[in-house]
Parts: sequence; structure tokens; C-alpha cells
Amino acid sequence: MSTTGAAADPLAALGSLPGVADSVESVRKAVDRVYGHRIMRRRSNEITSEAALRGARGSAALSGADWALEEVRRRTDFSAGEEDRTVGAALRLTAEAGQLLSIWRQSPLRVLARLHLVAAADRGDAVGRPRRSGEKADEPLVELPLPDADEVAGRLEGLSQLIIAGGSAPALVTAAVVHGELIALRPFGSHNGLVARAAERIVLIGSGLDPKSICPAEVGHAELGRAAYLAALDGYVSGTPDGMAAWIAHCGRAVELGARESAAVCEALQRGAA
Repeated sequence: MSTTGAAADPLAALGSLPGVADSVESVRKAVDRVYGHRIMRRRSNEITSEAALRGARGSAALSGADWALEEVRRRTDFSAGEEDRTVGAALRLTAEAGQLLSIWRQSPLRVLARLHLVAAADRGDAVGRPRRSGEKADEPLVELPLPDADEVAGRLEGLSQLIIAGGSAPALVTAAVVHGELIALRPFGSHNGLVARAAERIVLIGSGLDPKSICPAEVGHAELGRAAYLAALDGYVSGTPDGMAAWIAHCGRAVELGARESAAVCEALQRGAA
């Protein structure tokens, strides 16, 4: 998302795109429903923990490690192969995201660097910093054109300034833009998808939309499928009003599905079946 010549609050302007207000309202209703469940009054920590596990599984699935939930739940060693390491990275990021909320609004680039460090601690001196000139991004499931290092630096700075400035944009819009921009840029040498979805989670929690982190958008993104995810990303990268609106709506649907997942967990706990 280029901010050059944009309005003072370009994120808020996206909220006026056709259909976006409906997506924002639909997400709010879905989130309110799960927060209003009677189980949330006494077992919210359990719902948060389960949402974190399911969110990590969903994010890993979109990065090529589509494991069954029970397989993720039972594993303790995530070092044996590439898929194992992807799942392990997703779990670490989900755990780390909640620790970075206080830093995000003041220094989002520092948070992104930390997220990459957590995800890719075994990748040598390229960990925790944006790509340099000539360096590529290892994100094989995303085939979008790869911006060069100078463009990445400029757009990251622009995104950072928007976040620090705040504004009146709905949380869904900000989360979708952060997510989409990070995938479009792929600023790091690896694990960009995992980092982008963790950053989306941070925005949704820190904005107050989902303060207990019980509506994992990653679950919804995975449920909607990789093909739909990539098609919606194409819309974001196009920069057209219709494309941007479609990406925001896609992210909104993902949050709604994450809320539905946690509502089902609440129901299971209420029945004593979980």
C-alpha cells in the first residue's frame, strides 16, 4: 500500500470503500457473540489457549504445513523437517504476539524484527532484519512480484508511520492492511507469511476488537483455503478500490470464522466434552 500523496488518514479512507463497512459490522457482531458466551465469564483463559493453538495450526497450514490439530497438540519436537519447523515457528509466534502489544504502537518495525527473530532463529545473520539488495525471500507458496530492498524499506517506513500516528480506521481495516502489506513486500528472507499473520493478530488484539485473542483469523484464512487467500492477495496488490475492498472482506470473513471456531469450543466446554 503506497502512502505517497495519500490522505492524512488513508487507512480510514479504506473504511469507506464499498462493502467494507458491512464487513466491519459483521465482524463486530461475530466477535461480540463469542465474547458474550457464558463460558467466557469463567473459562476465558482456556478459550484463549485453544484459540492460540488453532490459530498457529491455521497459519502453518497456509505456509505449507497442513497438520491435523491433534498432531500439533501432541508434538513436542518441531525440529525434524521443514514442515515441523514451520509448525514450531507458528506456535512460537502465536505465543510471542501477546508479549509485544505495548511496543507495537510505538515501534512496529521493532516488533516485526522480533517476530522474524522468533520465527527464524536458525537462519543466521539474515534473521530479524529486512532483506538487503540482492537478497531473495523464501516464500514459495506466494508468487507475487517481489519488491526490491529500497521499495521494501520505504513502504515499511510508511506503514510504520501510519500505525504510530493511529487514526480512526476500524481495527479490521488496519489489520488487513498490515497483513496484506507484509505479504506483498515479503520484507524478510523467510517466514513472511507467518510474520504477517502474527502481525494481523497483534492489531486485532491491541485495537480492542479481540483483546483476549479468542478469534483467530488464521483459522479462518486456512478454512477459506490457500487459493482464495492468494486470490484476495492479488486484489490487495492491485491497489484498486475493488481489490482492496475484497482483501479487507476476505480478512473479515477469516475473523468471523475464527470467532465461530471459538464459539464451538465454548459450546464443547459447556457440554463437558472438552
